[in-house]
Amino acid sequence: MAKGLFDLSGKVTLVTGGNGGIGLGFARGVARQGGDVVIWARSAEKNAAAKAELEAFGVRVATRQVDVVSEQEVAAGYDALMAEFGRIDCVFANSGISAKAQSLLDLSSEEYHALINVNMHGAFYVLRDAAKLMVQRAQEGDPGGSLVACGSLSMYMGLSGKQHYAGSKAALGAMIRGMAVEFGKYGIRANAIAPGLIRTPMTGEEGSPVEKFMASRTPIPRVGLPSDFEGIGAYLASDASSFHSGDTIVIDGAYLVRPM
Repeated sequence: MAKGLFDLSGKVTLVTGGNGGIGLGFARGVARQGGDVVIWARSAEKNAAAKAELEAFGVRVATRQVDVVSEQEVAAGYDALMAEFGRIDCVFANSGISAKAQSLLDLSSEEYHALINVNMHGAFYVLRDAAKLMVQRAQEGDPGGSLVACGSLSMYMGLSGKQHYAGSKAALGAMIRGMAVEFGKYGIRANAIAPGLIRTPMTGEEGSPVEKFMASRTPIPRVGLPSDFEGIGAYLASDASSFHSGDTIVIDGAYLVRPM
């Protein structure tokens, strides 16, 4: 069992969309430090593969097929989590979909609402219901907890044709700051992560033209990998981050602050 600054023994972390990509990076970081992990995602096959990988670290792992757009499925998921593990210490609201439209002029109302429903409303349901459980635990004498939303650099930069995607991520940042203020008295902190371009199934294959272009413009000359989120995952789930709240943490190889 892991010991040290980021020791997560006895803590339970939920990662939505945690069966691949950045989400699995968060989950892997938690498991490496001895924390139990719950994964919610829609693919049973990918859930099973992630469970087997994480259990190799000697921790308890549970998976569940949950569509975060459904408040009922989110509520049922928390009921199952609490029945099996008895507590929730950290939540990474990581489930999301990417934008398809290339211009605002071509963005249909259907695509707009579908993305907002997952990226913003789904994350809100997950974080809200976790906060209820954390506040209840604090009122019973066991304060603390960590709420984490997965944003993007679009929280700071304009993206042509992807205004709905950027809007959903920026809204999460604002909600996280409000949660940090409201729930700080319970020892609950709330933060967002803003990744740069990360190599995941959503972003394309290794060595793609987009990847090569982004790597050429990034001061650390490569794209990010899911493994780059293991450390920040362990940190935010641990008591080492107990006074770190209301922040948006950029992980992008210094892309955002590069000279023009």
